[in-house]
Amino acid sequence: MTNELYSAPTGDAYRNIARDEWFLSRVGDDGLILYFYINDNAVIIGKNQNPWRECALDAMKRDGVQLVRRRSGGGAVWHDRGNLNFSFIAGQNRYDKEKQHRLILEAVRSLGIPCEFSGRNDLLAGGKKFSGNAYCTVGTKHLHHGTLLVSSDLSGVARYLTPDPRKMSAKGVSSVRSRVTTLAGFIPGLTVDDVKSAVIAAFEKRYGALDLLSGDLENDRDFARLTAEMRSDERVYGHTPAFDAEIDLRCSFGGVQILLSVKEGVVSFVKTYTDANDVLLPSRISALLTGVRYDDNALGAALRAEGKDDTGEIARAIADRKSVN
Repeated sequence: MTNELYSAPTGDAYRNIARDEWFLSRVGDDGLILYFYINDNAVIIGKNQNPWRECALDAMKRDGVQLVRRRSGGGAVWHDRGNLNFSFIAGQNRYDKEKQHRLILEAVRSLGIPCEFSGRNDLLAGGKKFSGNAYCTVGTKHLHHGTLLVSSDLSGVARYLTPDPRKMSAKGVSSVRSRVTTLAGFIPGLTVDDVKSAVIAAFEKRYGALDLLSGDLENDRDFARLTAEMRSDERVYGHTPAFDAEIDLRCSFGGVQILLSVKEGVVSFVKTYTDANDVLLPSRISALLTGVRYDDNALGAALRAEGKDDTGEIARAIADRKSVN
């Protein structure tokens, strides 16, 4: 078994997020990598999110804010130099999501800050979120990465993120900024290096000593190719086809926007955007709805036929809505 540590030398969010995927492709079944990075100003969106809907793109372009699409699901997050990002990249014999969450909580508590796990993937202190987490699995290899808001400028959240107002309403709050906090708000002067050291200490207490990853990681040819892909418009923005109808829903597991192309009354193409953690949800919806008659009852029946909780909830939401746009 191996425990390895790597800290990114750059604030380039494209390179840093690409390295998550690069490590994921290389970790062995008995390997566990703890990876840290700090991005210059950036918005990181989930694999299946619609950037035109989630982000203030004009403001980001004006202010030089990076826009990066990660491989994992979940929602959009704000990164700056006051945010410490961590990743656990593990083979099948080492991955334990709950243990990893406890490790982060233990690290933060060791600093004297009471905190807890809440909801789908959030860590809270004083009832407010300081860490969001997302996950990805490729074959037998797993990625769990998250944010730690240490001393971030939270005004960036309000300037560059444009969340669905129904999400705020469901949580009983008026804005994203009102429900997030920084760890430095509990301990003035706390730095990202302080938190990083606490996470490393908690890791070594649970897993044993860490070895520094060696080799010329920054100049690897495959890593360069992956970084170029990460910067491409195709990766960042994706492709939104012309569509005839939109189903826009808020579910317990996240927002769902389903775009439908309809030919002769039958669904011919489906594109789904979502901040759900399940990265396969869009492909499942597409398989269920393609070829189905464009009618609320038929769409709902097709979704219920899968027998899964999330698509069943979407079916109920379709039945409850007043009309299809």
